[in-house]
Amino acid sequence: MCRYGMTTYKSHYACFECRKTFKRRLEKDIYEGFNKSKEQNPAKCPECGELMANMGLDFESPKKKDIKSWKHISILYEVGITFHSCGCSGPGYIPSNSDELISHFSRIKGDYIEHQNFWARRKFDPEKQSEIAKDRHYNWEYLSQIPVKMRTGSKNKPQFDAKEAQKYWSQKVLEVEAKIEKIINVNEV
Repeated sequence: MCRYGMTTYKSHYACFECRKTFKRRLEKDIYEGFNKSKEQNPAKCPECGELMANMGLDFESPKKKDIKSWKHISILYEVGITFHSCGCSGPGYIPSNSDELISHFSRIKGDYIEHQNFWARRKFDPEKQSEIAKDRHYNWEYLSQIPVKMRTGSKNKPQFDAKEAQKYWSQKVLEVEAKIEKIINVNEV
């Protein structure tokens, strides 16, 4: 059973300037007729008044004096890694320092390049049912990880837009490279 499924918990918000975390009251706790589709106002730090980062329910803040850890957490937030999860298995792998973070994104980049190369080599979709079944069996990882809009045809005779898939993975590689560059630039400062 998901630990967050039965009870509503408050998210942890972090202010990297003040090096403090706060749990924010939920609007549904304050207002009786709260509309769930309405977004909450941005969280502002009670100390400095700056916007705070929503770090998720699984976030544990370091001590205020641990400046190195706070810097690392701010880098994690900048590149899109937070501590959000459903509560069943936790937030997943969180690199503990910048070298591990760069290594993590380098592995992701390698996977994306592998996907990009697969779609670059793919010249045509199989026609016969036996070829389609074999294609699904051997290439399921590549076929299942592209957006639905790049898949056409029927369930029995799927067709994939290889050029669009190649562009998609190329864009993903560029996004990861930008994150790696951001990590390197922050560490040089």
